[in-house]
Amino acid sequence: MLKERKNKMKIKLLNIENNKSESIEVSDKLINLKINHKLVKNVVDWQLNHLKPRVAKTKQRNEIKGSTRKIYAQKGTGGARHASRKAPLFVGGGVAHGPKGSVYKIKKINKKVRRLALAQTLSKKNIDKNLFILSDVKKEIKKTKDFNKFLINNKLSNVLIVSDKESEKNINKSARNIKNVKIINEDGTNIYDILKFKNILLTSSSIKKIQNRFLNEKN
Repeated sequence: MLKERKNKMKIKLLNIENNKSESIEVSDKLINLKINHKLVKNVVDWQLNHLKPRVAKTKQRNEIKGSTRKIYAQKGTGGARHASRKAPLFVGGGVAHGPKGSVYKIKKINKKVRRLALAQTLSKKNIDKNLFILSDVKKEIKKTKDFNKFLINNKLSNVLIVSDKESEKNINKSARNIKNVKIINEDGTNIYDILKFKNILLTSSSIKKIQNRFLNEKN
C-alpha cells in the first residue's frame, strides 16, 4: 500500500465508486515520524482539560467576609488558641486545601508542540496501517447503505473521518448514523479523536490542508 519516495510517501487513494485507483504523496514529516508517547500524552491531557476545565472552588479563610477580631484572649481561657471565626475549623469559616477553581491553570503547550504531537499520532496510525485517504467526494451520498457498503468493501470499521467542507456536506447525511463512525472537519483535527478510533480516513483535500499547515506555519 505504501511506497517511499525521497521525503514523501505514496498512498493509494480510496474512492466511493471503487473506480481505478490513484495515489497521493504525503510528506514523511507528517506521517512517518517516531512517536514520543510522553509528548502525545501531555497534549491529550491539555486537550481534555480544555474540554472540561475544573471550575469547582471553595473560599479560603482570607476570602470569607467578616471581622478579623480575635474571638477571645490568647491566654487564660483554658481553651485552644484561636484567631477569628474565619478559621477552617469553625462553621462558616474558610475551607482548608479545597479546590481553587481558576487557580488550576492548564499547562500551556505551544502550537509547534501540538502540531508535532498531531503528526506523530498520524504517523502511528500510518505505520500501523490504520490511516487511509479518500478522494474528495464531489456528489452527495444520500443513502446510509451506500456509504456503509464503501466502508465494508474497504474493511473499515470504528473510523474517524477527517473531511474537507465539501466532502463533509456530501457524506454527512449517509455516514452520521453508522455506528462507530464520526465525521469532523479538517480544521478540527485533534489527537484525542485520532487515538479514540481504530482507523482514520482523511479526504485528499483535508490531508493537503493539514500538511500545508504543518509544513508552513512557523509558530
